[in-house]
Amino acid sequence: MIVSSKVLFKQAYGKYAIGAYNINNAEQVMGLFLGNQQSQAPFIVQITKGAWDYTNALMVENIIRAADKIFPKLVFGVHLDHGDEKSCLQAIKTGLYSSVMIDASAMDFRNNVAATKRVVKAAHAKKIAVEAELGQLGGVEDHISVAESQAKLTDPNQALEFIKLTGIDSLACAVGTSHGAYKFSGTQSLHFEVMEKIQKLAPGFPLVLHGSSSVPADEVSRINAAGGKLGQAKGVDENDYQKAAKLGVCKINIDTDGRLVWCRVHREFFKNSPEVFDLRKPGKLFMQEFADYVAKKNEVLGSAGKLKNLKIK
Repeated sequence: MIVSSKVLFKQAYGKYAIGAYNINNAEQVMGLFLGNQQSQAPFIVQITKGAWDYTNALMVENIIRAADKIFPKLVFGVHLDHGDEKSCLQAIKTGLYSSVMIDASAMDFRNNVAATKRVVKAAHAKKIAVEAELGQLGGVEDHISVAESQAKLTDPNQALEFIKLTGIDSLACAVGTSHGAYKFSGTQSLHFEVMEKIQKLAPGFPLVLHGSSSVPADEVSRINAAGGKLGQAKGVDENDYQKAAKLGVCKINIDTDGRLVWCRVHREFFKNSPEVFDLRKPGKLFMQEFADYVAKKNEVLGSAGKLKNLKIK
C-alpha cells in the first residue's frame, strides 16, 4: 500500500528512521520489497531522474506499481529523489508518487525558496508531500556533483525561516554526509549539533539525511578481491542512525550500498562461474542478497517490526 511520507514520519518521529532506498531496475525492486517483507518494516522507494533515464520513467514506475500488487501487505511511500522543478511537476502528474523532493539547494536562498514554493503549491493540491534541501552535500550521485570544498552545512536559523516560507513537509539538511562511497576521511563525522539546533527551533518537524549509506568494508573488500578497484571507500557509521532519529531525522537515504551489493554479487558470481551467461542466475542471487541487506539495515534504523503497529488513517 502506497502512503504519504507524512503518515510514516508522524509515527517514526523521535523513535526510529524510515529507510529510503533508491532503485533502478526490477531486481532491485524485488530485493527491496522482499527485504522489507522479511523485516516487517515500512519503507520508501526512491526514484531519481537517473533511474528514469536508465530505462524509461514508465518502465521503473510500473515495476513499482506491480510490486505493490505482488506485496499487498507492505506499506511504503514512493518518492522522487533530487528532482528539479520540471521533474517534480512531471512526477506529481503521474498519480504514483506520494512525495517529491525539489532540490534547488545550488540556488541562492531567495531562488531556492521561490522554486520550492511553486512545487509545494502543485504537490499539496494533489495531497503529495514535499521535501526540499537547504545547504549542500558534497560528492557524486547520478547528476549531482558537488566538490567537497563547495559543500556547506545547513544553518539552523535559516532552516526555520525556510520551513516557514515554503510550507515544505520535510527538510534535507546538510550535516556532514555526502553522496557516493567516499563520505569521510580522518575524524570527520556527522554534525549532530546542527540537527539538535534545528530540532529545538522546529520541534516535531521531520528531517532527512541524504548520502547516508554505510559503505560496508566487507562489501568493498570483496568487490576488490573479485577484480574491483574501489580504494578506501568509507560511509556513515550505522551506530549514528538511532542518534540521528532521536534528533528528528525520520528518513535516511540509502543508494550507494545497494549498488555495492549489486557489484559484489555480480563480480563474484562471474569470477567463480565464468562459463555462465544466463543473467537470471546472478539476478536471482542479487535479489536475495539485497533483501538480506535491507532487512539488516532496517534493524539498525529501528524500523524493523514496526509494520504491524503502523496506523494508516
